[in-house]
Amino acid sequence: MKPQIELAKSRDFSETISDTFTFVKQNIKPLFKAFFTFSGFFILAGTISAVFFQIKVTNIANGSMPGPIASRLEYGPSIFETFGVEYFLTIIFYLLTITVLKVTTFSYVALYKEKGNQAPSTEELWGYIKYYFWRILGASFVSNLLLGFGFLFCLIPGIYLAPIFALIFPIIVFENASFGYAFNRCFTLIKENWWLTFGILVVTWIIIYVCIMAITLPATMINVIGLILHPQKGAGLSVTASVITVILQHLSMVFLTIPIITICLCYFNLTETKEGTNLLERINKLGEIKPDHDLPAEEY
Repeated sequence: MKPQIELAKSRDFSETISDTFTFVKQNIKPLFKAFFTFSGFFILAGTISAVFFQIKVTNIANGSMPGPIASRLEYGPSIFETFGVEYFLTIIFYLLTITVLKVTTFSYVALYKEKGNQAPSTEELWGYIKYYFWRILGASFVSNLLLGFGFLFCLIPGIYLAPIFALIFPIIVFENASFGYAFNRCFTLIKENWWLTFGILVVTWIIIYVCIMAITLPATMINVIGLILHPQKGAGLSVTASVITVILQHLSMVFLTIPIITICLCYFNLTETKEGTNLLERINKLGEIKPDHDLPAEEY
């Protein structure tokens, strides 16, 4: 059995990705228990609203609802009239699920490190989640807004900012920092290491995307095959297959834990490379003398 991974250390490209999956493997039960404990409600609520929304969209595509699609898919009130409250609930629950997932995973890693590579309890995690939830939610809103503007201007600014802004969240949780401090610090940490961080995150996301596609592809192929075999029937999408796809997509959100772990390891790699934080902690502990009470008393 491999020893528990030491989080705070320098890693190269392949070691970071390898240690990500090793960490998940070693902590799969407590980590996924935390995921479903704190994100389960939002996933369930989001799945239900997404199922009703998908049924409505499928019926519209199949022409089983009155009114031409082009005239109904307009901006303003017509979107609400067409898709209903399910559309907005799906978006809201998705954003809440992602936020809870981030807070839960970052809190798990922070407590894991503090406890000396031991899985935290549910009560300990809940304390961290309550404390950091609104901070992470606000940071997500601002960073996504800035990324949106970045991608709007020729994509390049958005691509450049994406790996930098990803570091904001571990800085907030691991250093108990404000958004302003984390915003400035992420630029400092990633300096001269942008390509390494970007490459690690891209490869990890590709792996996760392939995993999610492998799970949802069978149900999606049912609709694709139906369109190929019966083109004369119009869209002819299967409501059952569409609903199954939506359910599998929401359950597959558990895989998003993996790139968040990767971001954590990128943070530790950058802090150790630039600041040697863990080394300084070890040096400071050299002067701490801890008597071993299991040894017999010396006799003279």
